[in-house]
Amino acid sequence: MAPSTLIFLGLFMFLIPFPYSDPVLACPRTNTSLLNFTSHFTMVQHQLRGILSVIDDCSFRVSQFDMLSGSDVHWWGAAGDDFLNLTTGFLISDSNLNHTYQNDTFIVPLRKNVTWDQIKVLAVWDVPTASNFGHILLSNYSVNGGANFSDGEQPTVFENCKVLSDNYRIRWSLNEEDAVIDIGLEAAIGVQNYMAFGWANPNVSNSLMVGGDVAITGFEGDGLPFAHDYFITKYSECMINEDGTVQGVCPDTMYKSTDPIGLVNNTILVYGHRKDGVSFIRYKRPLKSNDSNFDLEVDPTANMTVIWAIGLIKPPDSLRPFYLPQNHGGSYGHLSLNISKHVNDCLGPLDAKDKEDQDLVIADKKEPLVISTGPALHYPNPPNPSKVLYINKKEAPLLRVERGVQVKFSIQAGHDVALYVTSDPIGGNATLRNMTEIIYFGGPEAEGVQASPTELTWAPDRNTPDLVYYQSLYVPKMGWKVQVVDGGLPDMYNNSVSLDDQQVMLFWTLSDNSISIAARGEKKSGYLAIGFGRGMINSYAYVGWVDDSGKGRVSTYWIDGRDALNVHPTKENLTYVRCKSENGIITLEFTRPLKPSCDLNERPECNNIVDPSTPLKVIWAMGAQWSDDHLSVRNMHFATSKRPMSVLLMRGSAEAEEDLRPVLAVHGFMMFLAWGILLPAGILAARYLKHVKDDSWYRIHVYLQYSGLAIVFLGFLFAVAELRGLTLDSVHVKFGMLAILLAVAQPMNAYLRPKKAAIGEESSRKRIVWEYTHIITGRCALVVGFAALISGLKHLGDRYGDENVHGLSWALIVWFLIGALIVMYLEYRETNRSRGRVAGRSNWVLGNGEEEDIDLLRQSRPMTDKESHSSERMEVQLEPLNR
Repeated sequence: MAPSTLIFLGLFMFLIPFPYSDPVLACPRTNTSLLNFTSHFTMVQHQLRGILSVIDDCSFRVSQFDMLSGSDVHWWGAAGDDFLNLTTGFLISDSNLNHTYQNDTFIVPLRKNVTWDQIKVLAVWDVPTASNFGHILLSNYSVNGGANFSDGEQPTVFENCKVLSDNYRIRWSLNEEDAVIDIGLEAAIGVQNYMAFGWANPNVSNSLMVGGDVAITGFEGDGLPFAHDYFITKYSECMINEDGTVQGVCPDTMYKSTDPIGLVNNTILVYGHRKDGVSFIRYKRPLKSNDSNFDLEVDPTANMTVIWAIGLIKPPDSLRPFYLPQNHGGSYGHLSLNISKHVNDCLGPLDAKDKEDQDLVIADKKEPLVISTGPALHYPNPPNPSKVLYINKKEAPLLRVERGVQVKFSIQAGHDVALYVTSDPIGGNATLRNMTEIIYFGGPEAEGVQASPTELTWAPDRNTPDLVYYQSLYVPKMGWKVQVVDGGLPDMYNNSVSLDDQQVMLFWTLSDNSISIAARGEKKSGYLAIGFGRGMINSYAYVGWVDDSGKGRVSTYWIDGRDALNVHPTKENLTYVRCKSENGIITLEFTRPLKPSCDLNERPECNNIVDPSTPLKVIWAMGAQWSDDHLSVRNMHFATSKRPMSVLLMRGSAEAEEDLRPVLAVHGFMMFLAWGILLPAGILAARYLKHVKDDSWYRIHVYLQYSGLAIVFLGFLFAVAELRGLTLDSVHVKFGMLAILLAVAQPMNAYLRPKKAAIGEESSRKRIVWEYTHIITGRCALVVGFAALISGLKHLGDRYGDENVHGLSWALIVWFLIGALIVMYLEYRETNRSRGRVAGRSNWVLGNGEEEDIDLLRQSRPMTDKESHSSERMEVQLEPLNR
């Protein structure tokens, strides 16, 4: 090659700018106030860590740099770290950061038109999503000379790091002067999982866990971190014995309940966050504790055995008011560690498979999505404004919709917030800066307030992309992602309702002999259970969960108590069984026959009959963990329905089941008073009190009958008003309505009765027919009314499973038998009295013997010719008493 060519190539190579080349030769040192400034990055997203050092006016060095990749990431400058300043910032370098970094070191040149005095905040910025991955504040720096760190140590930075497993690390910094160690636990796990780390008892060799002093860390239901001091006395959950002592993996405070100055629980939480599907908890503890019973002394210069585990954790409840680590499922271990030796074998950031921690809201075609605003507490894409969008009271959740299924919005976020669905991840009328933005739904008209919400409907179609965004038309970054998927449960099932507390959606489709059912939880859990029954006891349960192998399972049970031993597996004939977990949201599906093929009472599940014509009582529960082989207290739920829902399978609707037993008790008492006392007493008065002179029996009969009818009407109206309607769908209602119709016919019958024959005259055929009709109708009404009482008690027992129904039924039967005995006795006396009147008739000389006590339906003697002509004239014959 010619010398001139080599010179040309050398000049060409010299003129090419290399972003990672040392710029010191091109930019001489100056008197910049940031010279030798060094600081750690503040982690915001994408597991960003690293150290920044200012070299000169033109460049800075980045070392030990970790970051998960983004879409279009650049170095960014801003006048402040707030939302407005960061979103209006500017590029400070032409170097991009579009891949994953693992403990990398490099030099970054500034743009020629950028100087350090323009930069108050240096950030790593994803331009398309306006996302801050991490930043450093330069405005708080003060000149001290030499190498300096910015004010405020970053809580994610430690001197040492050790890999415990593929998804679990421990970081620590030793402060020997204060005899304190700072520990950071970091794991790519779910938010329902715990991280445990501690020291094993050096005097125990066969079981390292027993006698261990560990810290249990995790996140509460509201996202707040916790770190508690635990001591292990047994390889089991913490159990409280009858004498009040505890054993297992228990908090130190449970062994010694009084801890006035923090001597027992000396694990102090410093910081915690959940980012990108990774849990991070920082806490500190003394090397030597005053609590010699439950804390082990840590020798900073010795090789000591440490133990660790990760697994599901159960939140506190009323029985055990502390966190309960569940079985770690094989994710545990131990190693020898000298905390005074420098270790850093953590290469690169942890990369979780599931990075989405936001709540998931799944749109349903019947339930509207309530759009409101609220404070930004856990917004998934910082920086963000102080007020963001909420859906169904959840902060900026991930919204999932289905193509072809209409989505109803009830917009009540305020007149200054207009909802729209856009292709731009930032929103805020992005068309002004992004000419390619596509608006799929909403606009200026999509605004409203709680008092006057705006109802709008959006139907994603086949052309809607898989990922769009719901945002505010006026303010950017108030919303989050919309996942658009192909048709799912609402399309597959004909009906759907939201169960109690809107935590579970129930779907179903009826066919001739079977019903297909699906249930979906609206919050993250380890298992989802639905049950048919008024409560947990005496219910048929269907439990869906994903086992350790990742296989979805659905099992059936009969529950007859509140303990784990009262949960009995059954063998229901389920087909088309499916169960899956997406971001912790459990969905279960199955098909079962309406009526089991086995005989009633052969097995418990044989009585599990689904009648589409009657309301189906449905309850639900969620828990952290389920196992099919051995049930224990760890399978207990952490959330459950507060009351059953009455699902009307044929109508496709549901309503909250109210406890109407007090109402039905009043209704039943009134009906018993009428049909069991007043109305029967009125009939008995008409039958057995005619021997009383004048018409007293008639007045008693009328008063009792009208009083009974009045109480019947009051009881009827009371029940109809409380039950909000009348339906003839039960035997009890049919008997009751028939009894009321027969009872109402009696006063109408009495009003239309024919005139009574005069004394000595033969009763007309109409009169006789009327008397037969009146008496038969009354007695039939009494029999039907008593049947209504019996069926009412049975209906109450079927509806509420009330334990007192059986006793009340027997009491009613005894009452009926007593009434039957009384009638038999009165009938016997009436028969004897009638015979006495016939025997003494020949000695009666005053009058013709026609009294009001003669029953036309049962005449005690034939009418004589003389009596038949007594209407023409009356004779008084005086004869001696003794002939």
